[in-house]
Amino acid sequence: MSDAQERFGGPGSTRRRALLAAGASGLAMLALGVPIRAGAQGRIATPPQSLGPFYPYAPEVERDADLVTVRGGAGVAKGEITLLGGRVLDARGRPVAGVRVEIWQCNAFGRYHHPRDRSNAPLDPNFQGYGETVSAADGAYRFRAIKPVPYPGRAPHIHVRLSGRDFAPLATQLYIAGHAQNDGDFLLSSIVDARARSSLLVEFRRVEGAEALAATFDITLDNNGTLHRG
Repeated sequence: MSDAQERFGGPGSTRRRALLAAGASGLAMLALGVPIRAGAQGRIATPPQSLGPFYPYAPEVERDADLVTVRGGAGVAKGEITLLGGRVLDARGRPVAGVRVEIWQCNAFGRYHHPRDRSNAPLDPNFQGYGETVSAADGAYRFRAIKPVPYPGRAPHIHVRLSGRDFAPLATQLYIAGHAQNDGDFLLSSIVDARARSSLLVEFRRVEGAEALAATFDITLDNNGTLHRG
């Protein structure tokens, strides 16, 4: 792998607690019209993608589902706030509870909150950059993140990693459907099968009257622990 590919591989405030509580109950996602759907037979496999060099490893990383505020911070991260969610399902479309779901992404300036990212882009002191949660009884997971942005060599993307007792950890990346830089992204374009490639493309929708975007990424685990998405 080239140096370029390695580089591009990959207690809060009252307001924060309220938003997370809303997400846990599903009210925030439903208010934005985000469908939380059951899966179906014949789901196509989501191609695994690079974990990348910026997977958070420091023990002090905040481990909650809100990427756009930080403990002790006084503001909200730059970028378009996005309520990202979906369901973890098995091959028959049944919900899978208790799966650890992690996401991480660069900030609105194109820089990861990681010591190995030495780009000249500024850090955002209000951007956590990493989040984790556990799928609920109905398979649902939810995060408050930002709409991903491009940086040199990569189309906008969000890293996703699943882990649990019954399957090996699996990583993928989701992309913005219709983004102009998708065709030039070396990881996304390396997926030859068009249907498999399109399974990583997600609509980021602005809902009238809402202060955030909404995006849905459903994930399915098959019997062999292979990652799928409908």
